[in-house]
Amino acid sequence: MKAIETQKKYQEYVEKKSPNSPILKNCLNAFLVGGLICTIGQVILIICKERGLDDASSGTIVSIILIAISAFLTGLNLFNKIGKFAGAGSLVPITGFANSIVAPSIEYKSEGYIMGVGGKMFTVAGPVLVFGISASIIVGIIYLIFNTTGITLV
Repeated sequence: MKAIETQKKYQEYVEKKSPNSPILKNCLNAFLVGGLICTIGQVILIICKERGLDDASSGTIVSIILIAISAFLTGLNLFNKIGKFAGAGSLVPITGFANSIVAPSIEYKSEGYIMGVGGKMFTVAGPVLVFGISASIIVGIIYLIFNTTGITLV
């Protein structure tokens, strides 16, 4: 009985000390920053297409530029500030992924380029890469099996 009272008191203490999160404000910030990142990407895409590039080349250039901007902002410690303001809005897949590779590299630079930067670069992104590559291999094998037997998937 005493343990239940202690748990209740502790829970009341935690609720009292934990600030409430302004959910609407956080959602709006995430929407605005995520939308801004996507708008920047769209502007770059339109510029590439106006210069006569095809869709695939334009998309590749947009990806490269967004990754470079994200890595540069991470190096200047600005991406973390944007992330604190925008929350999930800054995790538009390609910019968030670039940040997840560059941030550990910068953090562990003092341990050297091999064991620090090289060894820690993929601590966050590594599982994503392993899962993505593994899943694409499995899907490719399934597609190959169905394609050689004459069954069309799409």
